[in-house]
Amino acid sequence: MKVFKVILLVILGILLSLSLLIFGLALTLNQSVLNPDFIAEHVERLDIAALADEVVKEQVPPEAAEFMGESLDEVLGDTIADIEPWMKEQARDGIYVFYDYIEGRSESLSLIISLETVKESFRANLLAAILASPPPELVGFPPAEIELQFNEYWSQIDEEIPSALELDETMLDAEVMEQIAHARQYVGYFNLAFIVLIALSLLLILLIILTHFSVRSSTRQLGITFLSIGVVSLAGALIARSVASSQLVQNELPSTLQAWAPEVVTDVLLPLGIYGIGLIVVGIALTVVSFVYKRDQYSYY
Repeated sequence: MKVFKVILLVILGILLSLSLLIFGLALTLNQSVLNPDFIAEHVERLDIAALADEVVKEQVPPEAAEFMGESLDEVLGDTIADIEPWMKEQARDGIYVFYDYIEGRSESLSLIISLETVKESFRANLLAAILASPPPELVGFPPAEIELQFNEYWSQIDEEIPSALELDETMLDAEVMEQIAHARQYVGYFNLAFIVLIALSLLLILLIILTHFSVRSSTRQLGITFLSIGVVSLAGALIARSVASSQLVQNELPSTLQAWAPEVVTDVLLPLGIYGIGLIVVGIALTVVSFVYKRDQYSYY
């Protein structure tokens, strides 16, 4: 009977250790990669204007490039600076729409982005640049006449820039949608597994307590288990952060991402580090209790 109890406690201890370790990893994902608030917060910290600068310049209609010449870079820079809050707002909305879909809160993946803010800012900055430094064919013309000529050019540009962008499943490649569908399915499994892990850990703790039927023995085993998994979790978070940071340096990221990416890595691993510290504290407390607690009269060992 005693041998069976020892074997049972060993099995329960191993299962609890695995459950706690996996739960720590699941908690890290739940609080970072699978958390839209986390993603939105870090996108807010990103210098979107710098990243958008290159993309926008590639999308400018040739009529505008020909008309503005070297002044175009300044116009685009001013426009991007003007609309940076708008870009972050649209990115935030897109993040929540995407997560609502993959987490099953929405049955459709659809986002409408109005471009009126972009068009108005670009038009105002373009007109200001032309009035300040008119092209050769407009030098000497009064401002009213320059603006009239500008409006003719702008009408051509305006026709090529849509008033809004509607992003939905039909605009995405079938292979991409298939991957998103798989992600949605996996997220559903993950959310279920997350709850099961909590219930399983609590059940294993209860079984260990009932099997020992002794405060000192049960708190000692639980304390050692919590302490060991806490140390592993904390060490794993620190090592992963160090390795990831070194990899980011070797990859030679764009300057815009060099300061941003390490912060993201640190914040992604932060829940695992906190989880590890919490387990260490609880483990130490339980271990201390196991040594200072007087053997109760109902203990069989």
